[in-house]
Amino acid sequence: MKKIGSYLVMLGICILAGCSKSVPDFLASPDQQLQVKVYITERNTMAYSVTRGAQPVVLESDLGLQLTAADFTRNLAIESQSPVVEVTDDYTMRVGKKSKISYQANEQTFVVKNAQQQKLQIRFRVSNDGVAFRYSVNDPVIAKKQFVKEITSFNLSPTAKAWLQPMSVAQTGWSNTNPSYEEHYQTGVPVGTESTLQQGWVFPALFNSGETWVAISETGMDGSWHGSHLQLGETTGEYKLAPPQAAEVFVSATGEKGALLANAADALESPWRIIALGSLAQLMESTLGTDLAAPAIAMDQSFIKPGHSSWSWAILKDDFTTFDVQKKFIDYAADMHWDYTLIDADWDKKIGYEKLQELVDYAAQKNIGVLVWYNSSGAWNETPYTPKSQLISHELRVAEFSRLQKIGVKGVKIDFFGGDGQSFMQYYIDILRDAAAHHLSVNFHGATLPRGWQRSYPNLMTMESIKGFEFTTFSQADQDLVAQHVVTALFARNLFDPVDYTPMAFGDIPNIKRVTENSFELAESVLMISGIQHFAEIPEGMATAPEYVKNFLRELPREWDDVKFIDGYPGKFVVIARKAGQAWYIAGINAQIEAKTLTLDLSFVGDKTGELITSGEAERDFSHEEVDSKTPQTITLRPSAGFVMVLK
Repeated sequence: MKKIGSYLVMLGICILAGCSKSVPDFLASPDQQLQVKVYITERNTMAYSVTRGAQPVVLESDLGLQLTAADFTRNLAIESQSPVVEVTDDYTMRVGKKSKISYQANEQTFVVKNAQQQKLQIRFRVSNDGVAFRYSVNDPVIAKKQFVKEITSFNLSPTAKAWLQPMSVAQTGWSNTNPSYEEHYQTGVPVGTESTLQQGWVFPALFNSGETWVAISETGMDGSWHGSHLQLGETTGEYKLAPPQAAEVFVSATGEKGALLANAADALESPWRIIALGSLAQLMESTLGTDLAAPAIAMDQSFIKPGHSSWSWAILKDDFTTFDVQKKFIDYAADMHWDYTLIDADWDKKIGYEKLQELVDYAAQKNIGVLVWYNSSGAWNETPYTPKSQLISHELRVAEFSRLQKIGVKGVKIDFFGGDGQSFMQYYIDILRDAAAHHLSVNFHGATLPRGWQRSYPNLMTMESIKGFEFTTFSQADQDLVAQHVVTALFARNLFDPVDYTPMAFGDIPNIKRVTENSFELAESVLMISGIQHFAEIPEGMATAPEYVKNFLRELPREWDDVKFIDGYPGKFVVIARKAGQAWYIAGINAQIEAKTLTLDLSFVGDKTGELITSGEAERDFSHEEVDSKTPQTITLRPSAGFVMVLK
């Protein structure tokens, strides 16, 4: 077992290094509920621990980096630690659970020296909803800053439980498209449970330890660092940061392989490692994943328009990416008062640029924007879909994006990325920047986790990074697990970042027995956060819905101002309220095998009236009634059923 170094040990080292005797023993959140201790252990390594309300949450956990020319994993001393300073930030977002966000935290920077007197900085921030820290190496004595490994760990109680999505094995899956963050969750498993695929777990990782819920992730990715994930540590409850697999590198048009791991000639700075923690409500209302992300880059944001989109491919698949069908889906989007239609793979072959211009012009007459699909890949996978390999250099992107901008296309969906290597992270950012310069919104599929990019690059509308609706059309096994999967993802994958799950179907799915009730499907439209919500339902299925359901979807807000978590438990059920203007939209779904009765106190919305839409007598029926906020609402949800409520 590891032993926590005493404060006397830490203070003695600090005195030897010349730092002040008056430095505090811990860094606390503004409300004093969270406290972080950062110290040198008796083994001369660096560690931290976190308490909430004086109760241990993150036990002694490792800190440190190893570079080719510097080792900051052992023989360390704290040279200095800064005074505690208050950090405040107010920002707005078009894509997220809140539109106006205020962040407040206390910050302290530690300068650490190794035996060779080389320096590493570790900056900690503690807000009321979590802890964040990042490494920085800017010591000029270290000429080349090439990452070798990171020993950062998160050590939780051995009695904690976890909700984790396994990391897939690189270069496996359909046409070698893994990893793409498209696995089923391991739900409510004891910490220390091995990943089903033996490669650890992706972010965000959700844990429950006593009365505290913990979500671990990273944010603030600028392209200079690789994406990390979690693997088991040496002791039960310990998780360590792990680098990407060797194959997760970008391959250029000339066949040159990009970098796998972080590197820099001058300053090397890691992403923020974030630990959101608190009650389940605090976690679900937290914005920590964007609070620590970099502010928006300088760009013209006038073209950015969150919205709703029709989409043929989810149910109809490849054969319906034709001119006539896409024209029909433009009409469908217009009838539903939506904003876009998405034209998927092989449009360049089956429709062509000239006919695409006709569709764009036709859509513009109906105030509908057209989005088009691209294959990101070069040589890193075997995907056949086109347009392919037209975005893998800046010159190619400028040519293609200029052409799309001239045609009048509003955005691109880009698919089949190859992993989390540093060169891939840079590829994502290069695409976002070039797309912004040509007034194109972006949706990444077959992709990594956004990690707060929607704040830094406001033209990023959404990313898949989930086993989405399409999988439930491929196999009955995926369909059978969908309710639990969606409810878990709302607490994990969609916690901070937008998710393009592509929800909602009321009609039949070819060769599949749909297990969710229509009320469950409708509730997804409120529960899931996505800058552009691509609805899977086709015109024929929508025609079966009552007019009040269609009107609900016509009026559904594109952006949210605030959020309130009402009730729920990962993998079982969830009820969330979202505010847009003066209206509150409340939705809930039940993933359990038995009925769930909810009694909802709606007084938090003020004195408002509205409507409740939930299941009718049959699974695919709806019921509709008027409600008001003065009267507590008792709603019983059958398994795989849901509800939506609007109060204005």
